[in-house]
Amino acid sequence: MHVLFVCNSNVCRSVIAERLTTALAAEHGLTELTAESAGTRALVGFGVEPLAAQAISGLGGDASGFKARRLQPAMVERADLILTMTDHIRDDISKLVASATSRTFTLLEAFRIARVSGARTVAEIDRARNDLALVGRENIADPVGLSPEKYCEIGDRIASALVPLLLALEIHQGRGTDERGRPRLVVLPGGRAEPQPFERHLGIGRHA
Repeated sequence: MHVLFVCNSNVCRSVIAERLTTALAAEHGLTELTAESAGTRALVGFGVEPLAAQAISGLGGDASGFKARRLQPAMVERADLILTMTDHIRDDISKLVASATSRTFTLLEAFRIARVSGARTVAEIDRARNDLALVGRENIADPVGLSPEKYCEIGDRIASALVPLLLALEIHQGRGTDERGRPRLVVLPGGRAEPQPFERHLGIGRHA
């Protein structure tokens, strides 16, 4: 599964999501899980915003070697799943590539629908979308210009939605399990001691 993450400038939120996905795939041998990111108004060629890089490192990812890219239709067309940081960006992608609407969600929207409905494929999440429509926005705010603590908060918010969502999709396809076929369990920050089935998910390092 190839996942595309999209925000505005492509130096913070979408990069955090991309690099967490890459770390998750590498740590657990999910060779078919790949990721890239882009921005609708990207700061093309810029590296990761320094505080975002710290958040990535704190969550176990690697922020090195990144350069921001502007969103292109070809990126949307090759993605199996497109996750945006805001509903406005989600809607812009649907206008850019109409055929991508059924696989484009905000990150928080996709996580909520999968958790509530039990959906375990992108198609199932899309089918449940109309029944589980939410009045209001499910956006992850841009922390640029805010405190280091806010960057950590945004990083944790992305991780707490992204990791269980990817696990749900990957486990359905028969990956991300141990030698006995059971999900490998690490509870992310904020997890309960006895997590519910959907919340039993692969985890990567938390902030120091």
